[in-house]
Order: sequence, then C-alpha cells, then structure tokens
Amino acid sequence: MTLRIGLIGYGQRARLARELEREGNDAAVVAVCEVSERGAADARAAYPDALVTAELDELLALDLDAVMIFTPDDLHADPAVAALEAGAAVFVEKPLAVTVADADRVLETARRTGSRLYIGHNMRHMPVITLMKRLIDEGRIGEVKAVWCRHFVGHGGDYYFTDWHADRRRTTSLLLQKGAHDLDIIHWLAGGYTRRVAAMGDNMIYGAIQDRRDRSGERMGDWFSLDNWPPASLTGLNPVIDVEDISQLNLRLDNGVLASYEQCHFTPDYWRNYTIIGTEGRIENFGDGAGERVGLWNRRHRGWAEPDESFEIPDAEGGHGGADALLVAEFCRFVREGGRTQTSPVAAREAVATGVIATESLRADGSARAVPALDADLVAYFERGQIPG
Repeated sequence: MTLRIGLIGYGQRARLARELEREGNDAAVVAVCEVSERGAADARAAYPDALVTAELDELLALDLDAVMIFTPDDLHADPAVAALEAGAAVFVEKPLAVTVADADRVLETARRTGSRLYIGHNMRHMPVITLMKRLIDEGRIGEVKAVWCRHFVGHGGDYYFTDWHADRRRTTSLLLQKGAHDLDIIHWLAGGYTRRVAAMGDNMIYGAIQDRRDRSGERMGDWFSLDNWPPASLTGLNPVIDVEDISQLNLRLDNGVLASYEQCHFTPDYWRNYTIIGTEGRIENFGDGAGERVGLWNRRHRGWAEPDESFEIPDAEGGHGGADALLVAEFCRFVREGGRTQTSPVAAREAVATGVIATESLRADGSARAVPALDADLVAYFERGQIPG
C-alpha cells in the first residue's frame, strides 16, 4: 500500500520530502499546507497532482497516513498536536519544539491519541556518528566518562543571522535550534540525559552589524556565498538579532558522564568535532564527511600521538552522507509497522529541555541549573515503541 503523505510547510528543509521517492519507501505526497506564495508555488511545481492549501484543516481532513512538518521551529508543536489528534503518524523536524512545555505537550498528545510520533534527528543516521557509536557499543574505549563537542558553524552568518533564526521568539536560542542535534548526539553516545547544565555565551559579531533588511519571501540559497567573509562584513542581516553567536555549556548527565558543548557561528570552517573519552581509551573525528576519519587511541603514549587505529567515514547516497535517506526510510517503516526507532521522541524532548535550561543559565548568571525530567510513565510508553502498557 502506498503511504499517503501530507507536508506541513514547504520551505528550505522540505527538500527532505524528496527522499520519500526512493525505491522501497512506497510513499507519495498528496497534499501540502503552505501559507507563503513562494512556498505554495514551489509545492505546486514539485507535486503537480497534490492538493496545495493554506488551510491545515483541509489537509488533515484527507485521512492521510502521515504528515511531515517542516515549518519554522516555533510552529512545530501546534500542527504536530493537530495532526496527532487527526490520527496521522507525524514526522516533526528537529527541534521538537522551542519550549519544554510544548515538547511535553506533543509527547503527551501522542500517548493519549495513540498516533505515532517520529522526530527528524537525522544525525543519528550520519555515518560519522554511527561509526563512533559502533566503536563505543563494541567496548573499544571502555565505559564512557566524558563527551566533548566543538561545533564550528562556519556558515552561521548566512544560515542563522539573515532570517528568522536570529529572533529568539522563533528559536529560543541557537543553543536549542542548532544545538538540538549535538545535544541529542551527546546524550546518545554517552548513554544518558542531562540533569544539570551551566552555560555562557554572547553575541560578539552579528549584533553589531547595522545593515539589516526583511527577507520575507527569500530563502538562504538566495544570499548564501562563500565570499561572505569576514563575518563582520556581512550585509542584509535579519532586522531582529537577539540570539548568541558564540556559546558554551557544561553538562552533568544522569549516569555521571560529564560533557561540554561549544558552538561558534563565525569560524572560517564548518564541521563538528566530537571527542569521547572512556575508561580504556578515546575516539575523535577528524572531519565529519565521507572519506575523512575517526581516530581511536587505546594505548598509553608519552605525548601527542597518531591514533592507534583509524576508521574511514563511509558515504551513502543522499543528503548528510546518506543520513536523510535512512531517516525517511525509517519513518516510512515506522508508519507502517510502529515499534522502536533509532531516533527517539524522549531524546528529542531531552535535547529541547537541555537547550532551554542552558539558555536560561546563559542569559542569567551562568550558574548550574536543573533540567526537569520527563514523566516516567511517558518515558516508558515511548521506550516500548509507543505501545500502550
């Protein structure tokens, strides 16, 4: 049976829906809800046989098998709840929400209605991450005790300070918006969730740029250029810039693991560096794309040393090193069969909670703050694969 899919939002990230067309997914986009003229026109061009409407109720009345939500971050929770109430399986792009209350509301609705909920944390399928996860699970570095992540967001000015991402009303912070990926992966690699977090940060570059304009109707591809350098020379930034362009936080997880996360939006390079330290060694990635490598050290050395073993990061067809294709394939399987998935609604909520509380710490005195745990019964529901107890 071909899955009937509806898309809510048709902007930059909606290109992920093209992965539905891969062999084996047996899915078709039959409706798109989009309120902007450009998005609606693009949707009609991409899916000429689909209904394109600005009314969410009209889309949800079609008795769809599933919907995929690609709206801006602050518009994730309400359509997710509405679609779950309508009985559709729901894919929500990360982050799940921009407040803890909204994240919990979505999870609670999924449990109450029994509708299936899936979160688009595609990094759990990225080859560099799955390679490191495999080495950890094989016991190659012993028991994990620390995880460090440095995120060099070299395209930050073009990606996050030239449109709605720069407005905290839409994102809460880039610690949440951009960091949701990394916080989720830190939790996954460490095998636990953050219970205390302390953070500091600032806007050091982009807030001082006075060349601003409304980019309504435009998308990142319209202005992105590697020639936009140095960062302080950028023009046409978002009218509102009240999020941080550099931040760092320290985490203590519920299993005792210590972690740190650093994010900078004005570096000349764009990649993530993870270091995972265990009781018997450590692993670290040098680059995060196909053909680059992950190093493993499990012998003692006098000083700096080349890795004792190196592993090439594999590639696969599709965006993010094949992760997008794997993500969508898993979602299609989940719509049909249910059960547990590599992504996790609980983990997505924990990434939101950590990002929100870290932002509170960052914008106050930087002191350590408690991250509220999710209701244990709700956790158990999703850990069972969304099967009633």
